[in-house]
Amino acid sequence: MPRLGRVMLRPMSSRRIGLALAALLAGLATLAVGARVVSRRYLFPHREVARVAAPPELARRDVVAEGGAVVHTLELRAPPGAPTVVVFHNNRETVEACAPLARELGRRGFGVVLVEYRGYGHAAGEPSEDALYADAEAALASLAARGVGPSKIVLWGTSLGTGVAAEMASRGRGSALVLVTPYTSIPDLVTRTAPVVPARTILADHFDTRAKAKAIRIPTLVVHGDADEVVPFAMGEEVALAIGGARLLRIPGARHADAVWSTPDVVFRAVVELTRVARG
Repeated sequence: MPRLGRVMLRPMSSRRIGLALAALLAGLATLAVGARVVSRRYLFPHREVARVAAPPELARRDVVAEGGAVVHTLELRAPPGAPTVVVFHNNRETVEACAPLARELGRRGFGVVLVEYRGYGHAAGEPSEDALYADAEAALASLAARGVGPSKIVLWGTSLGTGVAAEMASRGRGSALVLVTPYTSIPDLVTRTAPVVPARTILADHFDTRAKAKAIRIPTLVVHGDADEVVPFAMGEEVALAIGGARLLRIPGARHADAVWSTPDVVFRAVVELTRVARG
């Protein structure tokens, strides 16, 4: 029988190993960049949100953020001595869509400022976590320059906007905080749906409210429907537990878009009480 020859495996040279590793890292980097782009398009679907006209009772004010971006706001002036609620909306609406909220708050004696995100509605630019924080800071700085400082500010965030409102609260930019349908963080939200996805690695924007909860030291109201199909009610519970002294207002049977409007009198009474506590 013929003898089988030996198969000799030649070791890879250090140069070939280096090239292979470089190619692998380049491929992983490309995938990571692609994942970040896709995640940002999903988190900020601003091109899909229709532009609408501003209600006549709300005054438009433009302010300039760091870097020169123009921040659009709509304002309902506060009565003398009354607090102003600064609202950060969800990811699938514009400030104009928040007009009903502004009206209801106005009926209860509050001033209101609705803050637009860059890229949304009539605002130019591309949204990102840092960009939204810059837009929020610009709006709040403009109010402070007019004498409406943190002691007169109630920060309000809805869904995506809870991450913005929580960040501003952690920076000491308000005297009270309202979080409607909050998540603990965007990576946590993704991981609940797809546990195998390394969300903290591939997502560009985290909005990690749980991580900054200890820095929030103002009276806080968390409003969450227990039938929320987008952000689980358990996340609202977790946020309320993480923020010292926060009150959780559970809305029975409410879905993601109904947390405020299924029982508005209950919610707005709780907001009024929150501001009384904040003002001592």
